[in-house]
Amino acid sequence: MDIESFREYCLTLPGTTEGMKWDHLCFMIEEKIYIIIAIDEGTRFSIKCNPDDFDALTARDGIAQAYHLAKRQWIQVENLDVLTDQELKQRVADSRAMVLAKLPKKIQARYI
Repeated sequence: MDIESFREYCLTLPGTTEGMKWDHLCFMIEEKIYIIIAIDEGTRFSIKCNPDDFDALTARDGIAQAYHLAKRQWIQVENLDVLTDQELKQRVADSRAMVLAKLPKKIQARYI
């Protein structure tokens, strides 16, 4: 998947906005980041993951613990080609869902 297709997919998810933070492109829901991309450095990105999946994910080539983000809850993926398009879309949806689940129930109801 190329970066523009990735961006378009993220923006199709209800409540998703994009913005720049720390010179990185971020996809957010209610200003809470669920993907952060270092666009000046290729397509390397960090995404929230389920802590139960962390060890299996980081054992794969091209995936590691995300720097400066919550330990065992965020992974860094070297580029968009590390994951298949289907897996990438599922990881994005899961990351968004984990961030949304931390928001108040009233806000969650707007996006479900």
